[in-house]
Amino acid sequence: MRAAVAEFAEHGIAGARTDAIARAAHVNKALLYYYFKDKDALYEAVLDHVFSGLRERVMPVLESELPPREKVLQYLGTYFDYIAANPRFPRVVQGEWVRSGSGTMRMQRVAREYFRPIFEKLGAVLREGIRAGEFRAVNPMDFLPSIAAVIVFYFTSAPLMKTMMKVDPLSAERIRERRAFVLDFISAALFTK
Repeated sequence: MRAAVAEFAEHGIAGARTDAIARAAHVNKALLYYYFKDKDALYEAVLDHVFSGLRERVMPVLESELPPREKVLQYLGTYFDYIAANPRFPRVVQGEWVRSGSGTMRMQRVAREYFRPIFEKLGAVLREGIRAGEFRAVNPMDFLPSIAAVIVFYFTSAPLMKTMMKVDPLSAERIRERRAFVLDFISAALFTK
């Protein structure tokens, strides 16, 4: 799966080569096709791997009994940590959005199975925090994509930042600094006190 994620992140579904995936995974191509009938099936498995991992980590936080403020902070940290541990995942996801948009069956399935449950739970947390006076009155339709952007864009732009700034944006020190920034930035935008 790691080899497939790397290949799809780098080349997208159209440019990815199953022989390159098999070679990177140290298996023969026949074994790859034994488990996945074709490249599309492997790509579907990669998407499920990426999104199910995120869902498995953030949903327990969103379903917890924490107060809204703590729940949002815990969610942000968990989401950030998942992406930081898997920095190629955003490139796979964004590549799919750019190539296919939301109209394909693949993206409709991904939205239904992965994005919608997270969006609905997080939206409920925001509304609860707003009612309690802990959060500013934000529209989840605007705020939730902004959260994703603040977290994800950093990782998708890491190669450019490394070239421009001569600093490794994915070093442990920079990741710690960025994580603290993300939590502080979103807290300042959302919390009333």
